[in-house]
Amino acid sequence: METHTRSIIKAVSYRFLGSGVTFAVAFMVTRKLDMAAGIGVLDTVLKIGAFYFHERLWHRISFGKIKPPEYQI
Repeated sequence: METHTRSIIKAVSYRFLGSGVTFAVAFMVTRKLDMAAGIGVLDTVLKIGAFYFHERLWHRISFGKIKPPEYQI
């Protein structure tokens, strides 16, 4: 089982990586540091939320999960 905190930490760490890439691409296209930073920040905020809800939705789906035994000795 995965906690909400773990899902949030995973989302944040993944977004830092992804947002760095987005920032780099935006800077290469616009050649404007402030615009690239704004795009990177907006991308981070929106995608952290999307990833978190995606993770929590998949947590509720039983597909591909192994059911724990009903009892343990």
